[in-house]
Amino acid sequence: MLRDWRKSGPMNMQNSADIQPLANGQVSFHRTELAPILGLYGRMVAAGEWRDYGISSLKDLAVFAVFQRTAENPIYRIEKRPKLRLKQGQYAVVGMNGQILKRGNDLRAVLRVLERKLIRVVD
Repeated sequence: MLRDWRKSGPMNMQNSADIQPLANGQVSFHRTELAPILGLYGRMVAAGEWRDYGISSLKDLAVFAVFQRTAENPIYRIEKRPKLRLKQGQYAVVGMNGQILKRGNDLRAVLRVLERKLIRVVD
């Protein structure tokens, strides 16, 4: 059942911890979660580090994959696993080799591990 957004009034912004899976059982990123991810992505594209991305909504997790080139394997994956919210944290940054670089419940704190890649020594 879809609601007409024009008649429903202003949308209520939800905390990312309160977001439930989609009606079909898939986990997805909310737009409040995509904003910091896409902000980081834009800065990394401007720096020439990243070139493409892909988003997957699966049964147990949502994945934002980052690529250096379109046809390659992702260099980083930003994962959301709501079942781990009360344990290690629902967000994780995973490297190319499968190593978890950072995990936690605060998405912005988890993304800081990738923002350090923007800081370079200028000659």
